[in-house]
Order: sequence, then C-alpha cells, then structure tokens
Amino acid sequence: FCFDAETGRTLWKHEYPCSPTDPNGYHGTRCTPTVDGERVYSVSRDGQFFCLDAAQGTVLWSKKFKADFGAEPPKWGYSGSPLVEKDWVLYEVGAAGAGVVAFDKKTGQVVWKKGNDSAGYSSLVPFTANGERLLAVFPSAQFVVRRMKDGSEVGRVPWNTDYGVNAATLIIAGNRIFISSGYGYGCALLEVQAGGLKEVWRNKSMRNHVNSCVLWQGYLYGFDNSDLKCLDFQTGDVKWSEKRFGKGSLMLADGKLILYSQSGKLATAEPSPDGYKEIASAPALAGKDTWAVPVLANGRIYCRSLDKMVCLDVKAN
Repeated sequence: FCFDAETGRTLWKHEYPCSPTDPNGYHGTRCTPTVDGERVYSVSRDGQFFCLDAAQGTVLWSKKFKADFGAEPPKWGYSGSPLVEKDWVLYEVGAAGAGVVAFDKKTGQVVWKKGNDSAGYSSLVPFTANGERLLAVFPSAQFVVRRMKDGSEVGRVPWNTDYGVNAATLIIAGNRIFISSGYGYGCALLEVQAGGLKEVWRNKSMRNHVNSCVLWQGYLYGFDNSDLKCLDFQTGDVKWSEKRFGKGSLMLADGKLILYSQSGKLATAEPSPDGYKEIASAPALAGKDTWAVPVLANGRIYCRSLDKMVCLDVKAN
C-alpha cells in the first residue's frame, strides 16, 4: 500500500498471488519496502521481488527467487528489506550459489551472486572497514562479511539460533559489528580485521528476538527478549534493565528513544546509561505481537499492528 502521509488515504496498492500459509497464522508481507527515488523495492514472504514505480505502483521489473534461483523461503517467510547500494539493489536470496544476489536496480539484471547459506530474517547492512566497502549478512546459521564489489567472503562466524531465527539488523560502528539473536542465544561484538573476523566479547545479556538495538554515544539500547536494557557497546556490561514494556521495538531520533511495545504502548525516553528515564507514554494501538518499528517523519509518529496503522502528531507547540 501507498498512503497519503497527511490523511491516510490510499493512493495505490499492488496485489499479487501469494500463499497465506504461516506457522503462526500471520498473513501478509514481512519486509519493509525500500524506497529509492522513483522506485520502490519489496519482497513477498515467498520470494517474489518487485521493483515498483513509486508514484503509480506499477511493476517495472520482478524476480521469483524459487523459479530464478532455486531458493526456498525461510519458515516464516522472507522478511529482510532490499538494500540499495549505488546502481545495485541487493538481497539475501538464500539459494545454492546465490546466498546473496546483487541486481542492477533499474533492470533487475544479475550483477553478481555468491554463497550457499540459507536465508535468515535480517536485512543486509553495508559498511566500510579498513578502506574497503563491505556487506554484513546474517543467514540462518552464520554471520558472514562479504566484499561489496563481488560478494567474495571476508570471514564468517557460526551463529546457530534455534529455528534459524537470525532476525535483528546488525549494528556497525567503524570496523566493529554488534550481533544478537533470541531464543536464549545472546550477543557478541565482532571486529573486522585483515585476516577475517575477531570476537571482542560475547554474552547472553542482549537477546534480540525480532528487532535490533540502537547505538547512541557508546551504549546499546534494546529489548533483551522482553526486558528493555542498556549495554556498554565496548564491553557488553549491562547498565540497567526495565521490565514494564514486555517485548517490543525502538528507534532513535533527535537524541530520544521512541519505544513501542508489542501490546501497542508508545513511549519516549532519554537514552542514558544511568537508568530508564521516560519522557511520556500513551497507548497507540491495541494489538497482538505488534513488532513493527515506529516511524518518525515531519513531526509525526506512525505505528502499525498486524492490520491497523495510526498517525500521531508530536510537533512542538
């Protein structure tokens, strides 16, 4: 769907055949679409990759991961967002010989494809380390760093979360990468070196199930399963823990945390290693397993549940 941000009016929608089957009964797409100028890129739960015209929603080109690459979707469906890098759009397809694929963003032509790892649920993250453009990938049982130019591998670390649910987006600062997953697995800080990857620390103090942490002034803020926590980025030490939200998601804007619990509670807080400092809170949407990250744009916060969306005005008076 494309909505008018001011009124919520539907401007256009793109429909296509897709199986509704889901282990938990949750229908619909998983990934957040990626907007790049006049184009929108989106992937269905079963691996239909669309490049749409942003103004009209018409299909400019499309791919089918199973038909084109022999890929099988992960158990809960593809959920990572497409990554635009200059003239390319990249995705973790998860097929043999095509673990990650770089496409020409205008034509859909394959530029390169590399790897044999099955797809996880996280989004690809680009970064630069030691003067080289790299790509962080979080497939179902590994963490992998690849070279952006051709997909060749720099290094990997086994990461065997239960059910293959490697879902949280990776956090990168310089040549250091924070990685986390749920089901009791834990987190680690890795460093990219000339010879590959080095582990700086590892613990079970932050177990991101679905949503990633945010990094602010040397500290990580995120949901350790159902506890909101603050960790020291360099050491992994826990600074504080807060239980009032349950499982949820968060984002950072203008030096403030915007938190959204899976029950629909919305809050803002000061990010501080000294403790949880709430500014304001209110119910936004009643829902079940509401995991989508809130969005702040032009003085408004947009929140969604499985089938509803709300826009809240937070402009200064």
